[in-house]
Amino acid sequence: MMKRMIVAIALMGCCITGMRAQVPAAEAKATIEPAKSFDSVLTLFENQFMGVANAMPAEKYGFAPSAAIFVPSQKSDYLSPNNQGVRTFGQMVAHVAQANYFFASQVSGQKPDVDVKAIANMKDKDQIVAAVQGSFAFAHKAMATLTTQNAFESVTFKPLGPDATRTSVAGFLVAHGFDHYGQLAEYLRMNGIIPPASEKK
Repeated sequence: MMKRMIVAIALMGCCITGMRAQVPAAEAKATIEPAKSFDSVLTLFENQFMGVANAMPAEKYGFAPSAAIFVPSQKSDYLSPNNQGVRTFGQMVAHVAQANYFFASQVSGQKPDVDVKAIANMKDKDQIVAAVQGSFAFAHKAMATLTTQNAFESVTFKPLGPDATRTSVAGFLVAHGFDHYGQLAEYLRMNGIIPPASEKK
């Protein structure tokens, strides 16, 4: 009797194990195309970034934190030797526009259809907002070129080293932008403006 019970339990265990082995196959996750996956993340970034870019009044696009708010031992110069002091709000939005074009061109291999260098000289809010909106349109086109076949093709991109791929640069585009989004959100708060994404609905 005991032997029969052991055999029955063993058989039951095998059946359960077999059933479990079949569950993942039956519940296989859908595979999303790289283009759609990265485009959805880009859209999230775009919506939040354009929110802060539009929220700052035109007369405040020249705003930057003054050296007076930093503690005496803290340097207030920006990291680049070509920039004295931190970037203004407008300069940072323009920088993201330029970066979007640059990174997106690495993802797709396509050249921007605008003079990217000229964006750095823009001062007017409407011009800068239009430039960054155009950069997002270009980035969406770049994301659309990603396929399962080319997603992990290597590209030359120094910040990521020899292992850079189309998808890692696509991810870097969003990560870089959100880094600056955080700074711009703080600039808004320093001017008494709540970033749109943080407002209670």
